[in-house]
Amino acid sequence: MFNEREIISRILNGDLQAFELLVKQYQQLVFYIVNKLVKEQPDTEDISQEVFIKVYENLRNFSFKSKLSTWIASIAYRTALNHIRDNKKARIMHSGEDIADFYFTTETPERLSEQKDITAYINKLIAEMPLPYKSVLTLYHMNELSYQEIEQITGMPEGTVKNYLFRARKLLKDKLKSCLKDEYIRKPD
Repeated sequence: MFNEREIISRILNGDLQAFELLVKQYQQLVFYIVNKLVKEQPDTEDISQEVFIKVYENLRNFSFKSKLSTWIASIAYRTALNHIRDNKKARIMHSGEDIADFYFTTETPERLSEQKDITAYINKLIAEMPLPYKSVLTLYHMNELSYQEIEQITGMPEGTVKNYLFRARKLLKDKLKSCLKDEYIRKPD
């Protein structure tokens, strides 16, 4: 790990190699967040590049009130959300909307396990969750961020983050339980 203050100072003084170090340090985090939120694969690389352009342009505004990784993750999150909103490819579930609007794939674990890809099935289920659920689940479990870091990244209050995380886990658990039950009912012993 590098010294954040030193790298930022070098970047602000025009050191492009220092910015390259910053990109290398955080490119996996940025790509992961963007990739989990945006379904269109060709767009994820463009959005990730856009994130680092925004990081470069706004680095003077970074005030060290949070970790640099949290600040960059929040830019990635907001940039991905803006892309989704601008392209009207996803609908953000607002509080008060009925969970019945939530859609899961009709593919069964049996079909996917025949292809030896249960992980792909779980990722597909996560990808089809409402955006807030998918976001907090990804940030908490896959990026291993704390509730406070997720609050800083998404702007959601910590209670909302916990609530969405609970609901996302429950939806995933219920769908997996249902699919596994169906699979065992269909298969004779």
